Amino acid sequence: MPTLCRPAVAVPEHTISLEETLDLARSLHAQHEQLPLVLRLIKNTRVARRHIVQPIDITLRHPGFEARNLAYVREARARVPAVVEQALANAELTADRIDAIIYVSCTGFTMPSPIAWMINELGFRSDTRQMPIAQLGCAAGGAAINRAHDFCLAYPGAHVLIVACEFCSLCYQPTDLSVGNLLSNGLFGDAVAAAVVRGNGGTGLRLIGNGSRLVLGTEDWISYAVKATGFHFCLDRRVPGTMEQLAPELCAVASEFGWDASDLDFYIIHAGGPRILDDLSHYLGVDPAMFRYSRATLTEYGNIASAVVLDALRRLFEAGAVHDGAQGIVAGFGPGITAEISLGTWATHPAPSVTDALNLAMKEAMT
Repeated sequence: MPTLCRPAVAVPEHTISLEETLDLARSLHAQHEQLPLVLRLIKNTRVARRHIVQPIDITLRHPGFEARNLAYVREARARVPAVVEQALANAELTADRIDAIIYVSCTGFTMPSPIAWMINELGFRSDTRQMPIAQLGCAAGGAAINRAHDFCLAYPGAHVLIVACEFCSLCYQPTDLSVGNLLSNGLFGDAVAAAVVRGNGGTGLRLIGNGSRLVLGTEDWISYAVKATGFHFCLDRRVPGTMEQLAPELCAVASEFGWDASDLDFYIIHAGGPRILDDLSHYLGVDPAMFRYSRATLTEYGNIASAVVLDALRRLFEAGAVHDGAQGIVAGFGPGITAEISLGTWATHPAPSVTDALNLAMKEAMT
């Protein structure tokens, strides 16, 4: 059974606090007729601090789409290797043991994807399968876990590396004065995360099943407008209310495997904003404290897009508070509106190899 091992996460050295964000909004948009609303929305995010790949004075400039994308490539190549190295060490594997790489990002674009560069430069085999995911936004972290799970089921014993690289600050648009965009200026942060799903062996989240759900009629609620100046984030004001529709879908996926989504031991939920977490805990009937790892990511790093679920999972590992066999759920939400949902049990001992499992099954069949 595939196991999601302990993630590695790194955030950039440059930071901006909530108060600094509010001060910038006041100075840059003093004449904005909805400034009081914007300030209130930013405060309500409860994001205390965010990390960004460039100093704030450089971030606030816009040198053009091409220059922004070049910065994305430069920063990714500088920051991804160390995170990948740590994720491999956490899984007790070397690069040559990886059979597939899933790279997720919605804040920069290259073709070929950064996976090709990783294979060339970081010691992966030339036959490593490449699976870039670029258009699922914040849901891509959950989707990556699910596609890694599927790959390991299709190829028993295979190992998959997941990399999430999100530099949201490179999507800052100084001329976009919509309320949704101004809110995003105070919500999103930058991070790189990586984790390995082992087809056998390893400790962590033993993946049991997964599912994907789409809320119909919400295609334009979270989107990018691609313009000459780059990616313009579009956020509909109805997005925070989608948990009323998505909570039953989480329950439905859990019930397919005989689980009750309202009675699990741990929850790793995409922290798009505090209302997402508040509403989901309400509709699931779960104590809000059960979402503490997701809330910690939001407070300390902001919304780091596809890297959120991996960082919240990292915090769960570091807390060491989950018992062997505990049941839990991982859920990422993003454009569509899409939910990517994983179910797993906590394993403090490595799963047997495929060969060992087959030998055990044969031995039991003969007795």
